[in-house]
Amino acid sequence: MNLSMSRNVLFGPILILLGVLMFSRGGAVHWDTGSVFAYFWPSMFVLPLGVFFHWLYFSLLQQRGVGVLVPGGILLTAGLVCQVAMLFDSWSFMWPGFIFAVAVGLFELYWFGSRNKWLLIPINILTVLSVLFFAIFSIGALFSSLLNGRPILALALIAAGGFVMLFGRKRSF
Repeated sequence: MNLSMSRNVLFGPILILLGVLMFSRGGAVHWDTGSVFAYFWPSMFVLPLGVFFHWLYFSLLQQRGVGVLVPGGILLTAGLVCQVAMLFDSWSFMWPGFIFAVAVGLFELYWFGSRNKWLLIPINILTVLSVLFFAIFSIGALFSSLLNGRPILALALIAAGGFVMLFGRKRSF
């Protein structure tokens, strides 16, 4: 890989993240060192560590130390989760990504390692939990924003009671 190609690999994602930040904040961001660190700490500290562990496995260790992929996958996925949560202020929706990060790290151990089938059990459990929590909290937030904060359970009980009152009686002639 030549120098200009490696520069593009480095600066391309940085430009994309800056554009996403400006877009998500309406362009009204006061740029100083503190705000850059506040919004991009995952891209500066967590993601490079995840990439480092992958580079270590694929380049330096020549695919012998498969164990370094576990923290690599966890850090890479957790870094992406943190970066999205920071840019869009969506921590309440993105936290199941941390559960998924462990599943990704274990899956890399499974995929690039000896393919021990017993690893699939925690991988599947963690993935299902992550998807389940993500769906519950996302759908709950969607319904609460659609109903302007009114409790959905109360509306469901009112609808069920009305249904029982209208259609639950037997008609006698």
